[in-house]
Amino acid sequence: MKLEQLIMFQSVAELGSLSKASTRLNKTQPAISQSIKQLETTLRVTLFNRSAYRLTLTDEGKVLYQQTLRVLDEANSLRNIASNIASGNETSITLTTEATYNLKGIVPLLATVQKQFPDTQFILKQEYLTGALEALLQQNATFCLSPLTPDLLQNSQIDRHMLNSGQLVNVASPQLIARHPGLYASTELINEYQIVVQDSGRGSLNKSWGVQDGQRCWYVNDFATKKMLIESGMGWGKLPGHHIEKSIENGKLVKLQLSDIENTITFDYYIIKNKKQYLGPVAQALWEQFKTYTFNTSVQ
Repeated sequence: MKLEQLIMFQSVAELGSLSKASTRLNKTQPAISQSIKQLETTLRVTLFNRSAYRLTLTDEGKVLYQQTLRVLDEANSLRNIASNIASGNETSITLTTEATYNLKGIVPLLATVQKQFPDTQFILKQEYLTGALEALLQQNATFCLSPLTPDLLQNSQIDRHMLNSGQLVNVASPQLIARHPGLYASTELINEYQIVVQDSGRGSLNKSWGVQDGQRCWYVNDFATKKMLIESGMGWGKLPGHHIEKSIENGKLVKLQLSDIENTITFDYYIIKNKKQYLGPVAQALWEQFKTYTFNTSVQ
């Protein structure tokens, strides 16, 4: 049994056609057909039903297809590890951060790593809600920095280390509050617009967290726009605590005290890595520094 045979088996199983697999792999159809037959002989099972126009997996083939994916994934990981070892330090490290996080808190850490590894490019990507973790799980990032829901804390695919805490605070402008004398509950704001940041990942499944039924909404894709709209009296909503300190001080924003919802949400941030993803020397050094880093609690 050879890896090339497994690659051909995977392609035919996914495409249901020797001709399509031939195009994908740049191999002749007879070569692929012969390779599949040799694999069936070696494994002593029939992998495909050949009675119909489209090739379909037998019951045994379905089981072996899943195992083939695991074998090919392990082989790919082995190639990646060998490549990283051969090339030395990584050429780039990608860190995705959930947008509510105050990056100011980790600047000294990043500066230290930058001095240690000046030839490695560090890429910071800001994502919203589930987007940062999604990028990590899809191996489009080396690390992510994000809060975690209770179910994700149990995810066996990730390693995590808690860093510090942050807050989201419900705010509005004095102009909006003036339109509602004696404002007491969020239901009184149902005809105002709640400004909502959209998820850059798919984890929310098109749901809007913290939005009451019937609420009018503006949807934006960053906190700067959200803050601008709220300060302008266009609506209300939650903003990261470190984003609103000056606006609270100068009176552009006011913290809401609504009786029927949670006005301040506090959550923990974690540095997270994917167990399936190999860490090169630079990434490993960064991970260890995150695990031992002492945060200035006043930053958040």
